[in-house]
Amino acid sequence: MDAAEFRRRGKEMVDYVADYLEKIEKRQVFPDVEPGYLRPLIADCAPQDPESFEDVFKDIEKIIMPGVTHWHSPYFFAYFPSASSFPALLADMLCGGIGCVGFSWAASPACTELETVMLDWLGKMVNLPEEFLAGKDGQGGGVIQGSASEATLIALLAARTKTIRQVQLEKPELTEAEIMGRLVAYASDQAHSSVERAALIGAVKIKNVPSDDTFSVGGSALKKVLDEDKAAGLIPFFFCATLGTTSCCSFDKLLELGPICNKENIWMHIDSAYAGSAFICPEFRHLLSGVEFADSFNFNPHKWLLVNFDCSAMWVKKRSDLIGAFKLEPLYLQHHHQESGNFIIELDYYYYFHWQIPLGRRFRSLKLWFVLRMYGVKGLQEHIRKHVRLSHQFEQFVLEDERFEICAEVVLGLVCFRLKGSNELNEALLKSINDAKKIHLVPCHLREKFVLRFAVCSRTVESTHIKFAWQHISQLATDLLKTWEQNHHQQ
Repeated sequence: MDAAEFRRRGKEMVDYVADYLEKIEKRQVFPDVEPGYLRPLIADCAPQDPESFEDVFKDIEKIIMPGVTHWHSPYFFAYFPSASSFPALLADMLCGGIGCVGFSWAASPACTELETVMLDWLGKMVNLPEEFLAGKDGQGGGVIQGSASEATLIALLAARTKTIRQVQLEKPELTEAEIMGRLVAYASDQAHSSVERAALIGAVKIKNVPSDDTFSVGGSALKKVLDEDKAAGLIPFFFCATLGTTSCCSFDKLLELGPICNKENIWMHIDSAYAGSAFICPEFRHLLSGVEFADSFNFNPHKWLLVNFDCSAMWVKKRSDLIGAFKLEPLYLQHHHQESGNFIIELDYYYYFHWQIPLGRRFRSLKLWFVLRMYGVKGLQEHIRKHVRLSHQFEQFVLEDERFEICAEVVLGLVCFRLKGSNELNEALLKSINDAKKIHLVPCHLREKFVLRFAVCSRTVESTHIKFAWQHISQLATDLLKTWEQNHHQQ
């Protein structure tokens, strides 16, 4: 494919993507295929001779689309949103076209510098304390990670290194292995599984802190666990607070937890993967009160801020804590500015490969730059507010039907609900919903209850889609309850 054909085919692909997104409502939200459907549809091995673009293109609808779950359908209410917008898609095209691997300033100056500035923009939008911003001479700063899972792991590893060095200074008789064996990380029993996975990768113990009746962790619960572990000779070093839990969008109590972590010299990381985007709206910013106590903070613009995957924003108060844990500098990654006395050597955020797991990184800040400029803060705020309004609309439908119950406070765009009755009844309801394939939901467990999650996700979702979803769920519930009553009488 030469440049001339690329121009022609590129326009065709843009048209195809635009048509796909414009008409996505007409596609069945969840596919009909069974596991292994794809292998019989394609050859056993790669072709020896080139195939035409037409042949590849026609196979998109034939082979790929039948197996796609349409995350951007207005009938997709599962998981959390996966953000997308036309400006972000265009920026991703440009990112792919430039094709740089921006691990350091020299590797691509614009890639590095734009990311630093965009994370400051974003930090100011959610009103982060000044210490988290790079500015011109700050000690903090932001970085784009691939996911919130990566951000949690990076924070935990940095905290681990920092604590080991501190303990070695205080107790030089202890080996690194002995210290490692005593380290303990903590998170809510409602925290995302990626926190436990980070501890698994980091080879440290992790303990769940019990949440209260609102599925939030408070200071007294954390203090109790810390006191027990310190008495047993363990070394608490890391706590992951969650703002907007995956199960029910509950919020840990930062104003209680933060001072405890600061006093005990425990790194507090805040995982706000979904909810963080809402903090650009002043009416939701109070949910972030207490962030001033944190060492690191993360949320995903690729969930709810119209920036397509992957773009997970992470800030640290002291970037030296991160860089100190990961810094390695082989000769081939050095460049002449480092020996010239140039100011760049002072700006260690210009070496982003010290802030992350991989060396390479894409030009992801272009997506932020395009979206923030083309929507503006006000446009993005309206997007968030619309989703919250729609979630409350669905909540109202549930509340008006005495057969159902709401299982957790509806704060943002997630409604947790269920039929009053057994877990088996609700499992059957969810199965009937997803088998019908008109809308798509996923469940969670809240304590002993099996609960259905209704997340407002699509950029194009409207009130009519919410009404349709509720009417569909309500009718399926009616049919199910009739069947269950008949079976009960027969027994």
